Amino acid sequence: MTAEIKHRITGEVLHIHNGDSLAGANLRWADLRRANLSGADLSGADIREADLHGSKLHGSKLHGANLRGADLSGADISEADLREADLRGADLRGADLRGADLRGADLNEARVSPRADWPTLLGMVVDA
Repeated sequence: MTAEIKHRITGEVLHIHNGDSLAGANLRWADLRRANLSGADLSGADIREADLHGSKLHGSKLHGANLRGADLSGADISEADLREADLRGADLRGADLRGADLRGADLNEARVSPRADWPTLLGMVVDA
């Protein structure tokens, strides 16, 4: 995993390399479009309003992460740990959530794809 993260407001660039932990990181308003963060530890990170369109987050640890208002459209979030994540108002249209663990996640006002994309939700774990 190698990713370059650019802050959409300040233009500051952060380089992430394989094995780097982003747990608790402030990534608010980050430009993460098409970034490969598969398997990354983003637990408790502030990722509000970030652009993650088309990014790869397969198997990532996003437990307790704040993704409020983030653009996750077209992202691969399969097998990710999103327990207790804040996804209020997030754009999940076209995202692959197969096998993702969303127990305790807040999905209020999150935008999801129409019924045609429901197979991308197979195996997703949510609270009953």
